[in-house]
Amino acid sequence: MATSSLDTTLQHPDFLTEEQLEVREAAREFTQKELLPGVIERDKHEKFPTEQVKKMGELGFMGMMVSPKYGGAGMDTLSYVLAIEEISKVDASASVCMSVNNSLVCWGLETFGSEEQKQKYLTPLAKGEKIGAFCLSEPEAGSDATSQHTRAEDKGDYYLLNGTKNWITNGNNASTYLVIAQTYPDKKHKGINALIVEKGMEGFVVGKKEEKLGIRGSDTHSLMFTDVKVPKANRIGDDGFGFNFAMNTLNGGRIGIAAQALGIAAGAYELALKYAKERKTFGKPIAEHQAIAFKLAEMATKIEAARLMVYKAARLKDAGADFALSASMAKLYASQVANEVATEAVQIHGGYGYVREFHVERLMRDAKITQIYEGTSEIQKIVISRGILK
Repeated sequence: MATSSLDTTLQHPDFLTEEQLEVREAAREFTQKELLPGVIERDKHEKFPTEQVKKMGELGFMGMMVSPKYGGAGMDTLSYVLAIEEISKVDASASVCMSVNNSLVCWGLETFGSEEQKQKYLTPLAKGEKIGAFCLSEPEAGSDATSQHTRAEDKGDYYLLNGTKNWITNGNNASTYLVIAQTYPDKKHKGINALIVEKGMEGFVVGKKEEKLGIRGSDTHSLMFTDVKVPKANRIGDDGFGFNFAMNTLNGGRIGIAAQALGIAAGAYELALKYAKERKTFGKPIAEHQAIAFKLAEMATKIEAARLMVYKAARLKDAGADFALSASMAKLYASQVANEVATEAVQIHGGYGYVREFHVERLMRDAKITQIYEGTSEIQKIVISRGILK
């Protein structure tokens, strides 16, 4: 899965620093050496990339935006996006593990956690010694995150946690879980709390692993909590801050998923371009047939547009500006592009595109989830419309 096709255009914009380019190159080298070998087998057998994720931690990819004070790499959001983009070109299962750990878990803890929580939980997560999970979705509370049925009953010096969470990325491999739960139902979204739950706490059980269309190497599980005692010290922020915590965290998470979608699209495009230059029909490469050439032109244009949107959202976040609207726009568009481009890549490959060996069928399957998790495309349209109609 060679790269190069877009490197001479906007993938090399002037605003990228030498350090950012080095990050991208390091991610690209890691992807080709460590992730590409075995990626088809991991997808086929739904195998979590345990060794690869461990090496990602050693390289600093699991806590890229965390301060070195807490074991992180201290990099900016754009560097993180560049790394996610490269890794997603080959293995979206590895990149979503990285995205959740960085965007949802580490960022949430560093931004809103207490000093004690940062020392105890953030540091091993940022170093990649442990993996985190973000637990918001429920059987009846997916897009409607205000309807939390998981209860965190206030018992004085601890919360008694009961409920079920669904579709949790890193569900079985995580050690630290950020769980969103309702404490005061009469207060609705203002009565929700965010709690840090450790694997092994009595009453906490990891449920079945989901069999999925795509990102099959990522472990997605349901989680069950039955009278789990969570110390008050494990609550993130003030009492009732949980919903705001979740929404603020998801805004940044959408940049990570947008970058993942961008990477899937770019990976599929690069494979399609390479194949189109090599495959011959009627005496010439299929890339020289206008039907294929025009497909490639449209794919490249859409990827460039998506890339600029994702980079803009990242730069706004790094500048301390309001990035929520740009993040939603980037995720909405990049996920659409990922699906369109991956589908066209399969079409360009013809029959070869329909088999595992040529990778693009996996990228097409992986692309779909980017329109669903961390806010469906429909939710993004709600966020965007509210933003522009204010």
